Amino acid sequence: MKINKTILFAACGFFALPLFADSADVPVAKDISEKAFTIMESTEDILAYQGDYSATVSLVVEKPGKPKENMQYKMFERIDSDQFTMVQLFPEADKGNGWLRDGDNIWSYDPIGRKFTHTSLKDALGDSDVKVDDMKKGKSKWRKNYEVTGFSEEKLGSYDVYVITLHAITTEPSYIKTTYYIRKDIPLVLKQENFSGSGRLMRKILMPKYTKVPQGYVATQAILRNELNPGEQTQQVVSDLTFDKLPDRIFTKAYLEGLN
Repeated sequence: MKINKTILFAACGFFALPLFADSADVPVAKDISEKAFTIMESTEDILAYQGDYSATVSLVVEKPGKPKENMQYKMFERIDSDQFTMVQLFPEADKGNGWLRDGDNIWSYDPIGRKFTHTSLKDALGDSDVKVDDMKKGKSKWRKNYEVTGFSEEKLGSYDVYVITLHAITTEPSYIKTTYYIRKDIPLVLKQENFSGSGRLMRKILMPKYTKVPQGYVATQAILRNELNPGEQTQQVVSDLTFDKLPDRIFTKAYLEGLN
């Protein structure tokens, strides 16, 4: 698939102009909450990930005092039925490690022991700052897993943005509180901040590059920064996107077993 060269760059500084916000982390008014959820859902609608898709995800992990580490994964997802399969391609020592989701059931696969283990979306990919649920798409997750506790309109660099804070109401999200910075003209997430239950900033995600393809937008580059360990970050690059219908067998344990 040939990718259109339209690329959008997001700046990282911001100046706050709050309209609605709630520092006590309690739900906002119903009409504001509805507006916020509608915006969050639009961030999924505008993306290219609809129906079936596959992609290669490359990670570069940087940690202070250590050499850079490179990892690569092949991702398959069927949005409509909440299914995804992911298999590690690199490094060679970890090749064949897999993850499989079918609805609420999530397994990790060890190709050496040929063993499946029930796992969580909160698990990290290797030694990176990327979690399994960072890879998952689908707009149904917003109302199912969160309540809105903050809404404002601000500036992020040269962009006018909505700033929406969500609190988890289920155990599925990796973080209890997340704030999203979303372009007002085009509903693209430019920045995301993840917080602990005590309100400590744990992780920051920047999306400096989007690419426009016929199916929608793709965040082809993301930078995930570990705020607990200054200097530690993971750069994520998405490539080799296809949107053809995938065979049903890809979303089975037998598929992962058959790769080795």
